[in-house]
Amino acid sequence: MNSTVVTNVSECFIKPFGPAQESNRICNLTPWDIRMLSMDYIQKGLLFKKPATLVHRQDFIENLLEKLKHSLSLTLFHFYPLAGHLVTNKDPSTYTIFVDCNNSHGARFIYATSDLTIFDILSPVDVPLVVQSFFGHQKAVNHDGHTMPLLSVKVTELLDGVFIGCSMNHAIGDGTSYWNFFNTWSEIFQAHAQGHEYGVPISRHPIHNRWFPDGCDPLINLPFKHHDEFITRFEAPELRKRIFHFSAESIAKLKARANSESKTTKISSFQSLSAHVWRCITRARQLPHDEVTSCILAMNNRPRMEPPLPHEYFGNCIGVVSAGTTVGELLENDLGWAAWKVHLAVANQNDRAVRHEVKEWLQRPMGYQLGVHFDSRSVTISSSPRFDMYGNEFGMGKAAAVLSGYANKFDGNVTSYPGSEGGGSIDLEVSISPEAMSLLESDEEFMEVVSVAISLH
Repeated sequence: MNSTVVTNVSECFIKPFGPAQESNRICNLTPWDIRMLSMDYIQKGLLFKKPATLVHRQDFIENLLEKLKHSLSLTLFHFYPLAGHLVTNKDPSTYTIFVDCNNSHGARFIYATSDLTIFDILSPVDVPLVVQSFFGHQKAVNHDGHTMPLLSVKVTELLDGVFIGCSMNHAIGDGTSYWNFFNTWSEIFQAHAQGHEYGVPISRHPIHNRWFPDGCDPLINLPFKHHDEFITRFEAPELRKRIFHFSAESIAKLKARANSESKTTKISSFQSLSAHVWRCITRARQLPHDEVTSCILAMNNRPRMEPPLPHEYFGNCIGVVSAGTTVGELLENDLGWAAWKVHLAVANQNDRAVRHEVKEWLQRPMGYQLGVHFDSRSVTISSSPRFDMYGNEFGMGKAAAVLSGYANKFDGNVTSYPGSEGGGSIDLEVSISPEAMSLLESDEEFMEVVSVAISLH
């Protein structure tokens, strides 16, 4: 299977429903937002089964597309920065980047078709390469939002299913913001299906008042003359990408083991699983024992601020924490030892640490670089099983799977999702070298914790 089996049929642009407000014209970027400019767009999507009683395929898809477009327009009214574009203003003494929320074409909406089936997507051990074609903005970095839409929606019709994939500019929002948008879109779609045409009430209104530290000008002047000074493009090496499923029961046993070995009760389920994956991937890589390895976690800073930022805060509010040691120490010690290091890294990410990090960034602004900040000796865990992914419905019932695209994949990237059955189960999409993946699959300690040893189940 390759990308040629997905055919783009039509494309249009969707603008927010209703008139734009003058106060919504400009959205300034925070330090958290700006440092994402060299990263890729967020690419996540949901695979749905077509209704079993479907009779007229053409009527079904035309009706679905129309409802998706209309509900997307209503959703963009609330999430208006996604309909804008990035703007850079520069002169000999200033270099600033912001979002013009109004003067833009809107969000891109693509309809595509494929002769593939759900079985073709979900049955292979590895994530099929064709999944990358289910998303727009292929290989775009967030700085490309100057000329490309900040949001691209691609609806791919399979023979027996529909995939709804979104590519959202990561400089506009993080994973929490992404799934808040997706959840609201689903909520409005379902309300519209029940007869609510306009003015649909939503349960969580996005908050667009972006956070800046005291004394910081909301229009941050960057010490650059050209974007080549801070924007790079990363080409991932050959990787295998596989999704491993961990049941709630399996994770509970792992947590109990980690806490027992550390003689504590403070290590969480996710910290235990993260440490387990870190140790097993490191062992599979067969690295020299004197090399340094880290378990890096992308964390939501909202609840760690004082006062906390609300869950509805729309924008980036994530920090990166790291637990590091040598390969030898990691493998010679037990799971509890590694999990305790991960726990301490997470526990130390408090309001003081967050503000200190932002203060340091303002003194020396720079963005994350995939080829620099994430090395092939470490494991980086992103996304969250706490996000409401399977609660999204678009007239086709619960999704069969959550899938991601090409974006932000590198050796050692681990993307976390809730398991489809809920209850605390977790799916991890692991991206590592083919050689390391083969050894990981034969690692008894790792595989005995995996509940379903196939991908995309």
